Amino acid sequence: MHSADITYVVLTKNEAANIAACLRSLPAQSAVLVYDAFSDDATVELARSFGALVIQAPWAGYVRAREDAAAQVQTLWTFMLDADERVTAELALEIEQLAPADTTGGYSVARRNYFCGRWVRSGGWWPDRLVRLFRTGQASVTARGFGDLSVHEAWQVSGDCEQLRAPLDHFSYDSVQEYRRKFAIYTGLEAQGTQAGLGHVIGAWMVMPLRAVWYLVRRGGIIEGWRGAYVSVGSALYPAVVATKSWTRGRTSAPRPTT
Repeated sequence: MHSADITYVVLTKNEAANIAACLRSLPAQSAVLVYDAFSDDATVELARSFGALVIQAPWAGYVRAREDAAAQVQTLWTFMLDADERVTAELALEIEQLAPADTTGGYSVARRNYFCGRWVRSGGWWPDRLVRLFRTGQASVTARGFGDLSVHEAWQVSGDCEQLRAPLDHFSYDSVQEYRRKFAIYTGLEAQGTQAGLGHVIGAWMVMPLRAVWYLVRRGGIIEGWRGAYVSVGSALYPAVVATKSWTRGRTSAPRPTT
């Protein structure tokens, strides 16, 4: 697969700290489209300095942004990328050597997720396989989280979906503080897209300890020390926190009876 046949699409919003390293990791001669939600830092200038085409649009959620960005691609293939991800040399080489069959609609990639400077292999964080490379115009994206404002999405391709062996690096959380900041943002966004009742909240918190044990033991989080334990408990807490924020938001926004 020739590099010129692929457009790498990156969504951005104030990603000046990440965008240069992200674009620097991409294969030469590949087209790059940065779909920016009106960043007010140096994101756009840095992206353009790497030769990227920058399109700016108001933020309308992750799924809508992915759809709109993919619709701008003119090459035969599209590779969806986040600003805090890096295309490894092994992955770039594997993509270059691909000879897709006519029935192949896309490829999934395993992400190496990093937390506090270390690749976390347990707690459900590896291989974290996602469809990222697909034939342009022959894939659709749907939310895979909680509600319409989910911060997680998944691509479905038309045709066969094959697996790439080489990984994609994801430098998601440099510190515990960064993890907590994004945890608060993501759970808040997803809570806006759901309508949880009190029963849902109670059920989510009752299940949370079992989820924590499952991540720690069955998914091996406990074997990676405090990092594995931290992300395992965080993953277990996530749906309960989303439900709680959704229920709290519903109570505070509900109209009060008039007298």
